[in-house]
Amino acid sequence: MLSNDTDPIVAIATAPGRGGIGVVRVSFGRAGASAAQQAMLALCGETLSPRHASYVPFMDAGGEALDRGIALYFPAPHSYTGEHVLELQGHGGPIVLQLVLQRAIEVGRAFGLRLAEPGEFTRRAFLNDKLDLAQAEAVADLIEASTEAAARSAGRSLDGVFSREIHALVEDVINLRMLVEATLDFPEEEIDFLEAADARGKLARIRQQLETVLADARQGALLREGLSVVLAGQPNVGKSSLLNALAGAELAIVTPIAGTTRDKVAQTIQVEGIPLHIIDTAGLRETQDEVERIGIERTWGEIERADVVLHLLDAREGLSVEDRDIAARFPQGVPVVRIMNKTDLAGMPAAAHDGEGHIRVVQLSAKNGDGIALLRGELLKIAGWQAGAESVYLARERHLIALRDAREHLALAAGHADQRSQVLDLFAEELRLGQEKLNAITGEFSSDDLLGVIFSRFCIGK
Repeated sequence: MLSNDTDPIVAIATAPGRGGIGVVRVSFGRAGASAAQQAMLALCGETLSPRHASYVPFMDAGGEALDRGIALYFPAPHSYTGEHVLELQGHGGPIVLQLVLQRAIEVGRAFGLRLAEPGEFTRRAFLNDKLDLAQAEAVADLIEASTEAAARSAGRSLDGVFSREIHALVEDVINLRMLVEATLDFPEEEIDFLEAADARGKLARIRQQLETVLADARQGALLREGLSVVLAGQPNVGKSSLLNALAGAELAIVTPIAGTTRDKVAQTIQVEGIPLHIIDTAGLRETQDEVERIGIERTWGEIERADVVLHLLDAREGLSVEDRDIAARFPQGVPVVRIMNKTDLAGMPAAAHDGEGHIRVVQLSAKNGDGIALLRGELLKIAGWQAGAESVYLARERHLIALRDAREHLALAAGHADQRSQVLDLFAEELRLGQEKLNAITGEFSSDDLLGVIFSRFCIGK
């Protein structure tokens, strides 16, 4: 849990290190306009005009300039946090920023100013209805975006695209609940409610829209998190060569000597904007070498955590008994793509097709690059990526869980609606629970513990 949500707070709002510009931000909380005026006079030597950039000195206690820069004053409620906010934009050296920060704290002691905790400025924005919870999370996602597509999708979430989809669903559920509960209040009415109000049709449309939102959210979560892809197989089948081919760089050492890779080598690449975390691992075999044995143990640990396993084989030898033993140990439910590598030596064409047990097989040459595009396509299919479709917003695992829970409650509501006895009280209860799950996404129904976890992962000053 964060400290009091109305305390005046201050922090350096730019990244650590040296830069052309550094920003110290103050949000005055309950101290209000009088504290803001006091701080402006002490720090800048004048009262600033609202929302106008002023070039001023940032002064120490003796009236000497610590730095000179741009000062901006945003009166409440027209600020990022919804409170009175002062921003001092000076030079980005760490020492001068610390001096300005310490001077602000010194000035603010009179009205209880303290250092902000991680995410506290954005938490204030949420609590003061400047952002809903999904938009607040999008602030952190935009900062942390690792691809252009993820950044654009986070920007759409910040603009409220995802929130508007959720609000539309909630509004439809509320309207249906009103009809159901009105009927519960007037049981003497001899009306077949479900037929007269088209409750089944309304619920079916809500469920269909929820499926659309969930599909888009899955795409958004994929852009944010990416897939963990582990390269597994016996020694000397070309795992390191495949990593290099996918990454487009010589990241792993490639030699004809079996067991060259002793520990994992990881690299993140982008395919259609999706981050793929490719992990090259030690070759799987029986060994007396203690260092190699530890590497193999780590390989199985990575396989257990994988989203996708690429099982590499030498195309000249095919699926051996040892390869079958390796495949038998792969965790249940994790997609496996069998890679027939070294097609250039086996005289085989690059291809992708179904194998035994519906396992997809890709024939390629990591050395020549033949078939690499086919493999990228298979990874996109496993990820559920739709060609030509662009996610309109970024989503988190929390959002997916809430949407799935809401889908389950609406499915139960549909089951009650289909009963001839029309159990309207249970129907109404499942609708209520579904609405609560949807409201949790935007923060209209959230515990303080959840808020504490979300905002504690933000950077300080945001």
